Amino acid sequence: MIPFFLDLVSRTDEARRAFELHPVVTHAAANGMTLQRYRRLLLELYHVVWHFNTVSAAGASRLQDTHKQVRYFLYEHMHEESGHEEWVLADLEQMGVTRDIALNHRPSHYTLALVGYYYYAADRKHPASVLGMLYALEVIASVYGGTLTSAVKESLLLDDERGVSFISSHATLDAEHMADLKTVLDTIEDDEAKDAIEEAVLLTFNHLTHIMVEAHLEEGDISGAPAVNAEHFAISAEKAAA
Repeated sequence: MIPFFLDLVSRTDEARRAFELHPVVTHAAANGMTLQRYRRLLLELYHVVWHFNTVSAAGASRLQDTHKQVRYFLYEHMHEESGHEEWVLADLEQMGVTRDIALNHRPSHYTLALVGYYYYAADRKHPASVLGMLYALEVIASVYGGTLTSAVKESLLLDDERGVSFISSHATLDAEHMADLKTVLDTIEDDEAKDAIEEAVLLTFNHLTHIMVEAHLEEGDISGAPAVNAEHFAISAEKAAA
């Protein structure tokens, strides 16, 4: 029998490629993002990251002993991911968005739907569905995070890791996490769990594509966000308007 990790890659590869080849995603990876687009993306990512551990906890609390290896994996992963939402907030502050504005930002319908689905799936579908969330997010971070980091830094003329600490660090961290995730996915044998994991992967790729598109389309200034000091951030008007 084919290991489930390889089976999952095959079953979800079309959705991954649809994300990868979407014009907005390819444009961001090649050319970076304007300041407003990057701000909006981080604001949406904050809500996904903030709920990451609580979704994982919801799944872990519902797993039976038949899947205790998944429960123990989630315990360790939650510890490693603890506090990462603060990295997003720190990047937003570097981009001129205060903590209060970020915390009071109303997420898009796609972000709300994605996070809501994660809780629903953990409670009503199968608690192992959380692994689908992990798989999709870690694929995106490890495969595309480094490229996006470089493009954003170039387009906004950012120095070092200023403003990109979250996506930059996860490009490396999630490449390491993928090996551990592969091991636990290969322990899944029942079809109910496999199908729930697959569905979570497909929905994540789909909704994150829409989140990227909405960040790209909505160019208006974020209400209450201070103007960026061009000298401090070294962002040229020409590149920010591209």
